[in-house]
Formats: sequence, C-alpha cells, structure tokens
Amino acid sequence: MSDPTAVDKAEAEQTPPPTRRQRQAASIAEAASGRIGWMLLKIVLLAIVDAIALYAAFVLFTHHEWVVLALVVLVTVLVNYIYFSRKAVPAKYLTPGVIFLILFQVFTLLYTGYIGFTNYGTGHNGSKDQAVAALMRSAQERVEDSPVYPVTVVEQLGTLGLLVTDPDDGDVSVGTNDQPLADVDGATMDGGKATAVDGWTSLSFAQVLARSNEIEQLSVPFSDDPNDGAIRTPDGQNGYLYVSSLEYDEAAGTMTDTDSGTVYEDIGTGAFTSADGEELLPGWQITVGFDNFVRAVTDESIRGPLISVTIWTFVFALISVASTFFLGLLLALVFNNTRMRFRNGYRILLILPYAFPAFLSALVWAGMMNESFGFINQVIFGGASIPWLTDPVLAKVSVLIVNLWLGFPYMFLVCMGALQGIPEEVNEAGVMDGANPWQIFRQIKLPLLLVTVAPLLISSFAFNFNNFNLIYMLTNGGPRFDDVSIPVGHTDILISMVYKVAFTGQTRDYGLASAFTIIIFIVVAVISIISFRKTKALEELN
Repeated sequence: MSDPTAVDKAEAEQTPPPTRRQRQAASIAEAASGRIGWMLLKIVLLAIVDAIALYAAFVLFTHHEWVVLALVVLVTVLVNYIYFSRKAVPAKYLTPGVIFLILFQVFTLLYTGYIGFTNYGTGHNGSKDQAVAALMRSAQERVEDSPVYPVTVVEQLGTLGLLVTDPDDGDVSVGTNDQPLADVDGATMDGGKATAVDGWTSLSFAQVLARSNEIEQLSVPFSDDPNDGAIRTPDGQNGYLYVSSLEYDEAAGTMTDTDSGTVYEDIGTGAFTSADGEELLPGWQITVGFDNFVRAVTDESIRGPLISVTIWTFVFALISVASTFFLGLLLALVFNNTRMRFRNGYRILLILPYAFPAFLSALVWAGMMNESFGFINQVIFGGASIPWLTDPVLAKVSVLIVNLWLGFPYMFLVCMGALQGIPEEVNEAGVMDGANPWQIFRQIKLPLLLVTVAPLLISSFAFNFNNFNLIYMLTNGGPRFDDVSIPVGHTDILISMVYKVAFTGQTRDYGLASAFTIIIFIVVAVISIISFRKTKALEELN
C-alpha cells in the first residue's frame, strides 16, 4: 500500500509554480477585495452619519432652528464630499478631530462667553414669545359657557398635541403647547370626531391614562393672538376654551392684569415690570452687556463671599502644589538611593493613592473624618468629637490634608523620573569640588530638576485652582457662609462656587456663573503665561 504523504509530495513536485503574471493577478484580486471591503465599511459608516444628520435636521426643522439646521446640512455635505473624494486624503484624517474639537471645545467656550453677557437663568430661560405664552397659560381660567370641543390626543416626535374638531362646522385642526391650532385636511373621522391625521400618532385610551399629568398641562393656543385663549382637556376626550386673566398688548409691549388692573411694561430688563417694580415671571433672555461682571464686584451679597472664595482658592492651589511637590521630592530622594532595600515594594505602596479614583477617595476620607462616627475620631482619637468638616478652619485643613494624600504620588513619580534623568557625573563633580550633599542638591540637582518639573507645577496649579471633585465630594464647600445670597461656604473654591450659582438653590443664574467662569479663565491664563515666561530662564541650565 502506497504512502499518502509520498503521493502528495510527488503531486506537489509535478505541479508547476505560479507564473509572474498569475502572482500579479492574485495580488490585484486580493487588493481589489480589500478595497471593496473598505468601501462597503465607509458606505455603512457614512449612512449612519447621514441618518443621524437627517433625523437632527428634521427635528431642527420642526422647531424652526434655522441656523443650526443650516450648519448640520453644511457639515453633512462636507463630510460626504471629503470621504467620497479621492483627492482630499489629509482631510479624511483631520475631519473627525476637527469636528469634535469645534463641538466640545470651541463651541463650549464661545457659548459660555456668550451666556456671561446675558441674564440667562431661572425665570429668564427662553424668548419673549415663550414668556408671553407661559404667562398667559399660567393665568388661564375656563370660560363658563365654553362649547365642548371633541379632541384626540396626538403625538409627533415626542411632542404632545390636540387634534380638535369644531363642534359648529366640523373643521379639524391640530396644535401643541408651542404651535397654535392650524387647520388640517384628510383627518380620519369617527362619529363626527377626528381621531387620526397624517404625520401624527393618536394615543390610545391606555396611553392617555398613563400620561394624564402631561395631558392636563396641555394648553393649545386657539390662534396666533394669545388673548383668544387656549384649548385644554381634563380627560383627553373633551376640550374647553380657557382665557387668561392677563391681557397682552403686543404693540404697546404691556401685560395687563384684568382682575386688578395692574399694567406691567417691558422696560428692557427681560421681564414685564409694574410701576412699583414688581416683575412677572417667567421673563425672557436678553443681552445685558457687562452687568454680570459689574454685579459680581459691586453687589455686597456677592462681593463678600467672592473675595473670601478667591483668596481661599489661591491659598488652596498654592499650598497644594507646594506640599505635594516637596513631599513627593523628599520621597523621591529617599527612594532614589540605591542602598535602600525593597525600593520597588515601597514605590508601589506610595503610588496607591494615585491609582484610586479621586472622587472615591474623597468620599472615603469624608466618612473617616465624620465628627460622630468617623474612623479618625473613634479609633485614632479615642471617641473625640473633632469637627473636621464642620469647623471653618479645620475644614480647610482637612481639604489640604486629603489633597496632599491624593497629590503627592504624582509628584513622587515625576520627581523620581527627573532625578534619574540627571547624570551621576554631576553628583560626582560636586563631591570632587568639596560640596556637601545639601549644597549639591540645592545648587545643582534642584535647578536641573526644575527644568523638567516647572511646567508640570504650573499645570498642577491650574488643576488645583479648578479641583472641583475634591471640594464637592469631601465638604461640598461647607460650612456655609451666613447672610449671603448665593449658597457658598468656607471651603468653596471658585469653580465650586460657579457650580452652586448655576445649578443649586431656588434661583439659578447661568449668566452670573458664566461671568465667573470667564474671570477664572482669565486669571489662570494670566498666571500660566507669566509662569511659563519665568521658567524660560531655567532652560539656560541645559
């Protein structure tokens, strides 16, 4: 019986090797297959992008956001041109990064700057038309002899509306909270009531019950004139005419309370204001120029805590940088000594705080420093009641201690790397010249070390200047100042103060918070520029 392996070898020896033309054809076929695969992948990805852009364009069109709609269409067309073009090869690599840079950096900075010059905040969130509609809606009362309008609750792109049938002539119209009733054709009728219309989804009885709270808030304007009232429905089946006790005069720019006769005028402050200074809220968003910046330094209830918070922010940032650097440098010098045993084990232990998330570590420290049942008071100090986080002075000390624990491993790693980068010949030359270890460190190693570390110290200052996580998780800015109009405390830094002005309390002032953000940006930028210029002198050491 013949050996199969021998037969295969014989057949392989008889098969002639592929010619050069065959190898080229195989290579071309393989390259073509690869190009087709990449082309299909590109088409799929662009189809996803175009689908998202199409949906966004449709939503923007329904909300009449023409500027943003034009930008979305322009960017989508540009992206398709770039990736289907054979010439724009560099742009194919740059486009994603540029888009994300503009979206998450440039736009954010410009929009924050714009908000800083407006009165945007609680009671001033939308346009004047939206404010008028909200005021009229808030003062609506049902007309006693209102006819009953058969209604069907409908939905379009997540927006609820009412499909209304006129009881007199049977005309059908549809509208939402923001869009007044508009006539529609081709509605599906059932017993003289419109039940469906193209472009809208009719809600079932079960869906109406499930969303009854939203439906009760529906107030569809009867016409473009807000004084004509609105249609509202308590049960999702029958609608009634509601008329506001406020009367709006667009020509005069006034809002009149028909019950009391009080006239509220638009005096340019973003709200209708009466003669005695009473404002009707909500108002609307307007540009106020530098009023937010002026208010930050002239309003006593803001200026007082702002000065205290600013001073503490500088103290916190400077002490944090200095303490973490010198402790990290000391440990780096100790563990850079080749005579020390188990150096690698010690190094691993020292960088453990750096390995844990900062916000989680701050929460752990907050529990350990609890006055009543914290580990530090109960175990280390034998049940003492030390107010680590509630006393103004101790709270600041606690913040600095925790930040030292969190920050020194980073400085330790940086200094360790910088010290190992200094040639050993430098140390030997100093010894040969008769210098002692302190002189070698202070006059030789430290200047060389600062060449590498100084830019990192500047960035560390900028980081601690805006170290929101530590303050928020450890003390939440407390203990709070007394008799101030903004909810800030003794350990708040500027960035946590901005957060509280913008997102906490009953009144949220985004304009003032954005003004503070611009001030912080200017301060950090100026300090960084000056510091980098000063550190250029260190470069001469190389």
